[in-house]
Amino acid sequence: MDVELEQLEGIMATCERISIAVKPDGVQRGLVGDTIEHFEQKGFCLVGMKFIQASEDLLKEHYIDLKDSSFFTGLVKYMHSGPVVAMVWEGLNVVKTSRVVLGETNPAGFKPETICGDFCIQVGRNIIHGSDSVESAEKEIGSWFYPGELVDYKSCAQNWIYE
Repeated sequence: MDVELEQLEGIMATCERISIAVKPDGVQRGLVGDTIEHFEQKGFCLVGMKFIQASEDLLKEHYIDLKDSSFFTGLVKYMHSGPVVAMVWEGLNVVKTSRVVLGETNPAGFKPETICGDFCIQVGRNIIHGSDSVESAEKEIGSWFYPGELVDYKSCAQNWIYE
């Protein structure tokens, strides 16, 4: 095995996956393609995607950490109000980097050239969800996708993205 291939396999072995969902407001506003473009331009690899109407049970499980908050019921109702596009992206440090790509959830912190900064005005309609840690990503991916729905492949662009 040559040195370049060994280095690439070492990098890819440390890759993470993240769960990203374009929420009903993002779907209704036609921002799915713009969202995908942000992640593709960053160099991440799309390994799973589905367009679904999420069940209330799935949404309650997804937002279980927020079950005691005053906005939990409204959040579940909003997320159930229309279809979502659930995705799994893979890449080196994808969770930490994606949080920067997504931007702040608070409108006061919205920065240009982030998804929230470019497309959002209010926190309650922030068009996108992204896992906040590797652990939560694993849990969320397991809730939204069956193992056979994720594709394991190596993009031909990897040599142009990773040293």
